[in-house]
Amino acid sequence: MRDLSTLPKANLHLHLTGSMRPGTLAELAARAGLPLPAALPLRPAAAGVTHGWEVFQTLYDTARAVLRTAADITRVVTEAVSGDAAWVEIQVDPTSYAVRLGSVEAVVEAALAGGAGLILASSWAASPAVAVEMAHLAARYADRGVIGFGLSNDERLGRVEDFAPACRIAAEAGLRIVPHGGFYEGPAHVRRCVEVLGARRIGHGLTAAGDPAVVRLLADTGVALEICPASYPPLGVNTVAELPVRALLDAGVPVVLGSDDPLLFGVELTGQYELLRSDAGLTDSELATIARNSITASAAPSSLAATMLAGVDAWLAG
Repeated sequence: MRDLSTLPKANLHLHLTGSMRPGTLAELAARAGLPLPAALPLRPAAAGVTHGWEVFQTLYDTARAVLRTAADITRVVTEAVSGDAAWVEIQVDPTSYAVRLGSVEAVVEAALAGGAGLILASSWAASPAVAVEMAHLAARYADRGVIGFGLSNDERLGRVEDFAPACRIAAEAGLRIVPHGGFYEGPAHVRRCVEVLGARRIGHGLTAAGDPAVVRLLADTGVALEICPASYPPLGVNTVAELPVRALLDAGVPVVLGSDDPLLFGVELTGQYELLRSDAGLTDSELATIARNSITASAAPSSLAATMLAGVDAWLAG
């Protein structure tokens, strides 16, 4: 059996606070005199009971509170980049940290100092005006390491059409549009993210599998779905075995993997691949395809991407 730790990987779906190492969380919480979040990592609840989004959000907010300085944010990103992926893209909503750091610009610069490709995000719960401000901010840093613009949080909290102006600003600056979608909302939400927002990747997007026409749209346009297997069972969305990954791959949809919030769900990127092998029954050839998709859908420099792709071929050949 091939060693998945040696498979070259790009992590395309990772949130800043959720990327924090447990030891870093404990250290920073002690320094600030703050409590640690309870019940981490978040596991599936008892039979017949699932955690709601509010449980996840409360844990996330408690963890985020320990990040008090620019050095804290740079440290978290630096540690994430030194993990099990050769290329890492981290998503951050600067407004969530700006009160402590003094400005959204200070947040962006602290995160960029950590060396990841940065995706600036607004929230589905924020106003369209705030999203436009974040898109302009992302555009200003488009030549300094910001590679995308996203919409995070629960997609049920906003209307797709309201965020079209912000996504247009970001796209005109050459940034990838990478909203969360199709987590709770159905396939039509994924379609609107592609057709209205110009999404090039969708965070999660699993509900797209329920509509063959949306699956064809994703395959025809090459829009990738960022799947994070460990994230779904605790929230009652899918078991790993139920994930439609093989069907999506067979239909030509570029499935990519991310670790989402390893602090909260307890699984790093290599572990996400291991779950697809052990619980979903994917073959090494299918896992290599996902690794290639993740590299080609990333903003990794061309020389690094070429090296990684060659490494995937060598891993599979071996």
